[in-house]
Amino acid sequence: MSFSDKDFYDNKTPGQKVIEFIWDLIKVVCISLAIIIPVRYFLIQPFYVKGASMEPSFYDHEYLIIDEISYRFDDPERGDIIVFKFPKDPSQFYIKRVIGLPGETVEIKDNHVYITKGEKRFILDESYLAENTRTTRSKKWTLGKGEYYVLGDNREHSSDSRSFGPVYRDLIVGKVWFRGWPLWRFTFFSGEDYYKSHNGA
Repeated sequence: MSFSDKDFYDNKTPGQKVIEFIWDLIKVVCISLAIIIPVRYFLIQPFYVKGASMEPSFYDHEYLIIDEISYRFDDPERGDIIVFKFPKDPSQFYIKRVIGLPGETVEIKDNHVYITKGEKRFILDESYLAENTRTTRSKKWTLGKGEYYVLGDNREHSSDSRSFGPVYRDLIVGKVWFRGWPLWRFTFFSGEDYYKSHNGA
């Protein structure tokens, strides 16, 4: 006489079936957590936009996914839209655009952003800004090792490096990978390619 798997299962008592179901459920949950937790805490992270400092690129209540893994291998590039811990209160998270890189001098003058590195100086092409945007509050800052100058796209309504100074490398959480909500504005982002071709980087 032979028994199939089905016969063996059907011969189990109701109590055994319940125990087996619970055990299978525990295994599924454990495997799921083993996959989800590393992804959530080491690879990507959700971010909810609050405020108008990055308009028109990002609006209040938009839902973004942040790439946390890239900066473990590469440094931030000009044009990257990053999420970082606020230098004066690391419990808060800000979203801004990288404008100046370590070793550069950033100067805001006459409604333009000037970048200087060595003998090379150029005006930043900021065609992503809304029409008639004014970059005010004239500043000049030379960045040290591991320092990044960041600005919000909505210049007149943004608290950024003009007020709190550069952002240190170890405060940067990651860069915006894609906008997931609202669905009609779903977008993948890769700012560095644009900047390398338009801003002499």
